[in-house]
Amino acid sequence: MAGYRMDRISEDIMREITAILRTVKDPRVTSGILTVIRVEVTNDMSYAKVYISAMEGFEATKNAVKGLISAQGYIRRELGKALHLRHVPELRFVADDSMEYSARILKKLNDIERGADKNE
Repeated sequence: MAGYRMDRISEDIMREITAILRTVKDPRVTSGILTVIRVEVTNDMSYAKVYISAMEGFEATKNAVKGLISAQGYIRRELGKALHLRHVPELRFVADDSMEYSARILKKLNDIERGADKNE
């Protein structure tokens, strides 16, 4: 039963952080398109790992994470207002390169498909 609650809270946090990112005024965060890949909440709800990815690449993601760390207090306050939690977990932002990785795989698959079309 507790697993369902953690999953639901993780999804709620992910949805709200995505909305809050639009209001952050730090230029490191607003410079590109950021995506919240996933959120992992600990069992005691004291910490939440937020995996962030940027369309511009991994370096832009690392730069955006620095901006998010400096805006962590604002994000946490807004998260508490939106979710009405008794205890808002401490946020840990992690740069994730999964979007860049998936774009590379898609490019390779397209190249393979084009090669197969030429052979036919």
